[in-house]
Amino acid sequence: MLEVLLAALLCAQTAPADLHHRGVELYKQQNYTEAIEVLEKAVDSEAQDSAEYRESVLLIGQSYFMLSQAPKAIPWLEKAPHQNEANYMLGYAWLQAGQPERSEEAFARLFDLKPDSAAGHLLAGQMMLKKELVEPAVSEIHKALELDPKLSQAHYLLAEVDIAHGHFEEAIAELKQELVVDPNFSMAWYRLGDAYARMEQWDPAIAHLQRAVWLNPTFSGPLILLGRCYFKTGNLENAEGVLRRALVLDPENLDANLFLSRTLIAEGKTDEGKALVQKLKTLPQRQ
Repeated sequence: MLEVLLAALLCAQTAPADLHHRGVELYKQQNYTEAIEVLEKAVDSEAQDSAEYRESVLLIGQSYFMLSQAPKAIPWLEKAPHQNEANYMLGYAWLQAGQPERSEEAFARLFDLKPDSAAGHLLAGQMMLKKELVEPAVSEIHKALELDPKLSQAHYLLAEVDIAHGHFEEAIAELKQELVVDPNFSMAWYRLGDAYARMEQWDPAIAHLQRAVWLNPTFSGPLILLGRCYFKTGNLENAEGVLRRALVLDPENLDANLFLSRTLIAEGKTDEGKALVQKLKTLPQRQ
């Protein structure tokens, strides 16, 4: 409370330009409460068509957003020019305020889309998933599919949700629908292989992962999982080969190093396998 009173006293004795500069510095220091106090004073004397005013209202809105005070952030963000930062935060702020339609509008502006279009709903769903807002995200994706049943990546996103919740059969069904729309989508083949691998159905997993690798040979994820599948089925030679390829792309990957070490030891290449086990101790651990 004392800090806020001191800030208010300082504001009363400071020129408008200095207030603006002070508020910006407080925001950069992540002192959001004090930044709001100072910038709200600055706004009172700034011309609405000035760069200072536009920056002030944006930073006030962003500060309230960072303090998880969405209802207070919204009116300030709406005063800001429709730039990326404002629309990004408005999208989530309106969602937190229980108005998903306004959220869709903000996200659509962010990517120059019509909010009531299939692409607009899909984008809103993607943005919601990034914040783990699963229920509204799924609703948006279904709205997108109602408007365009052949919309690329919609079924893929639904499959991602299913996999995250352990619903592998449902994920497989969604991914197969996705691949009807776009058979060249390597990530869909990868996640299809992943779903089968989680069910320990190694043969279909291997077939789908091979397709993912052929379509995108520079991504290590399918190679690592393919190596694991080969290891599980006892095909050690193929496991070694694809895991070595994966490590060329991602040398510090824990899973790739782990399964290659196990593969080498199983093949009788004990010294190299044990050396990899020692290497594992030096690699960054997953959080």
